[in-house]
Amino acid sequence: MFEHAVSSIEINSTPLMLPQSGSAPKIADKKQYRSELKIWQEQLLHVQQAYYHQNRRAIIVFEGWDAAGKGGAIRRVTERLDPRGVRVYPIGPPTEDEQSRHYLYRFQNKLPPAGTLAIFDRSYYGRVLVERVEGLASDKEWQRAYQEINEFERLLIDDGVRVIKIFLNISQEEQRNRFEERLHNPYKRWKLTEADLRNRAMRPHYELAINDMFKYTHTEQAPWQLINGEHKWYARVAVLRTLVAQLSEGVDVSPPPIDESLIALAEQQLGITAIQTATKNS
Repeated sequence: MFEHAVSSIEINSTPLMLPQSGSAPKIADKKQYRSELKIWQEQLLHVQQAYYHQNRRAIIVFEGWDAAGKGGAIRRVTERLDPRGVRVYPIGPPTEDEQSRHYLYRFQNKLPPAGTLAIFDRSYYGRVLVERVEGLASDKEWQRAYQEINEFERLLIDDGVRVIKIFLNISQEEQRNRFEERLHNPYKRWKLTEADLRNRAMRPHYELAINDMFKYTHTEQAPWQLINGEHKWYARVAVLRTLVAQLSEGVDVSPPPIDESLIALAEQQLGITAIQTATKNS
């Protein structure tokens, strides 16, 4: 009875793990970077407009190493979007009130309304990452979280929410370089914290936790998108390109047809026609 009431949860048939080495793709020319950035930002704006007109919703999860470029990528994602239709949630430690509730509580009350996108700068995956590694959650709590998170994403997807998960990966050497840059730049120094340095010292533990996260939550319905963040220009464009592809899948992103009564009113009051307008904008 009710066998089709909810969708299934299936682990993705293509395993995902952090790469141990390999070449890092890059965009070496600034002119090319700006050109590609503009193209994909415009494409993403068209997708956002389609989501608005069709009352669609999406959650975009950003995870990654400290200094991997999550903030920079999110700024480029939102730069040309309509701010009324997107909300960014920077996720820090839970408040005292949130600590007394289920860890998913503070994400459930940030779910996007119809026609909008919600972006999480870090997310509920902290349960199986920092809370696991730092001992902030018991073994029982973080081990059961994989299924809880899969169930949470399933109920969102079944309710029509698109869930996109991005992990930005950088090498230990590149992370050190970025920490050094932050330390020497007074305008970026605030970004470097004691927690960042402590987390770096525990990198092997985080690598294990990240790979376990991929193993148990890289599902067919909500797969992880692993992006090489070694070079910032490439990573930002890759994030935009990935979002356009993932959000557009199965969605008609062409502009909606214009209301015929609006055309008639424009002809009557403004003395213009739809053909003239189309020619001017072409």
